[in-house]
Amino acid sequence: MSRLGMSFGGESPVVLTVPGRKSGRERSTPVTPMTVDGKEYVVAGFPGADWVANVRAARQARLARGRNVRRVNMVELSADDARPMLRAFPTEVPTGVGFMKRSGLVTEGTPEEFEALAGRCAVFRLDPV
Repeated sequence: MSRLGMSFGGESPVVLTVPGRKSGRERSTPVTPMTVDGKEYVVAGFPGADWVANVRAARQARLARGRNVRRVNMVELSADDARPMLRAFPTEVPTGVGFMKRSGLVTEGTPEEFEALAGRCAVFRLDPV
């Protein structure tokens, strides 16, 4: 459904496609970007996600929402820089809160809990190519 550009709960997921770090074959995963202070960010839903390792290796990705496709540079934030983005996450991506509760990363879904994930869950800024 993400590939078709269909939204979930009002949020607009996109399909992030990046070459695999070992195979070079394209790998795709749905993500929900959020906008904070005019810049777009993506938060990894759990530590150790394969797409995160692939992005770290490639540093670029393709984002598709339906037929709208764009290339971005993905800049990983330091733990300190990620804190305000993680704090904003429960408000900006409420459907992500349930996902992270189910994965056991947070229990209540408060901004403080998300901020405490800095250094554990990767946060990337999406810069246009």
